Amino acid sequence: MLRWHRGRVGTRITLLYTGVFLVSGLILLLITFAFSSGSRTTVAGPQGGDRAGGLAETRRQLAALQEQMAAQNIDQMRRLVWGWIAALAVMAVLSLVLGRLLARQATAPIRLITEVTRRISADSLDERIGIHGPDDEVKDLADTIDGLLERLEASFTAQRRFVANASHELRTPLATIRASLDVAVAKPDPAASTLALAARLRTQLDRVDHLLDGLLVLARAQHGRHGDTGPVDLGDLAAAALRDRAGDVAAKDLTVTVDVAPATVAQGHRPLLTRLVANLVDNAVTHNNRAGWIRITGGLAGNTAELIVETGGRVFGQAEVDRLTQPFERLGGERVGSSGLGLSIVSAVVAAHGGRLRLTARRDGGLRVMIVLPGARREPE
Repeated sequence: MLRWHRGRVGTRITLLYTGVFLVSGLILLLITFAFSSGSRTTVAGPQGGDRAGGLAETRRQLAALQEQMAAQNIDQMRRLVWGWIAALAVMAVLSLVLGRLLARQATAPIRLITEVTRRISADSLDERIGIHGPDDEVKDLADTIDGLLERLEASFTAQRRFVANASHELRTPLATIRASLDVAVAKPDPAASTLALAARLRTQLDRVDHLLDGLLVLARAQHGRHGDTGPVDLGDLAAAALRDRAGDVAAKDLTVTVDVAPATVAQGHRPLLTRLVANLVDNAVTHNNRAGWIRITGGLAGNTAELIVETGGRVFGQAEVDRLTQPFERLGGERVGSSGLGLSIVSAVVAAHGGRLRLTARRDGGLRVMIVLPGARREPE
């Protein structure tokens, strides 16, 4: 059975081949008809005058024979015409089938390019189309796309290597500065200015260290290749993250509501998912009003695990919220207490696990963050 939904190019090529075959066959039949229509079977009458009485009877017999031959010629022509019609119908079907087969053969490299290109993503840029064959336009197209993928892979690799190397290289001087400050503070009777300087520098160092840690996690999540995966309870991660921020929650007098269904288990890499949930809680606590509220809900939905974190606060535009998954983007340009990497790390971790992330600006103010991850059964303890 012929399928026409494969593409418009294949359909046009099929119709072109079919038309060429039909026109060629029709011309061949017309030529055959022209030659066959000129041949008629006739019987010549007797020559000379009537020299005997039996000639009249002979002429009558010849006339009857000619009428019979004419009828046979008409019947033969009728059968020939029907034969041509049947041959034309068969040729039409064969032309359609052969045209489709030739079209599929001609468009096979294009379908291969489309399938491979659709399958390639940021985490599989090392894959190539690799068409082998004569040096024609299709192979040139495939080679051009392979060259583009090679440049993209080099660019992505360089970017990830830069983030990872910068983070590792900057850790050494930061550790040295921190050690120097500790030594200065540990000296007997340190000057008050030294203590004040140490406090300020330590705060800044903590912020830089937090930023570098975020860059490392972001690079690892964007790389998308992590091995040890297993069932991870999102409810347990949320509870642990809230315990870590209990002091900040109390300082801001936040009302926290947690309603995560039991066994809300996702399949994933535990360190990355731990950082994901911690970033969601950190974002909810940091970017919240005093005496505000936080609501954390979750559960299983089919084969997926969902976790939703909602907060109150001022009203934001959806366009502003949509930019939060980009690194160093902050709501309203806020910079105090935020590295600008929290939700970008969340987005990268969710993408690395094949999940979905949805940020929504609440109509009454605040933010709603929903993550959907592949579900898993919790292993018995």
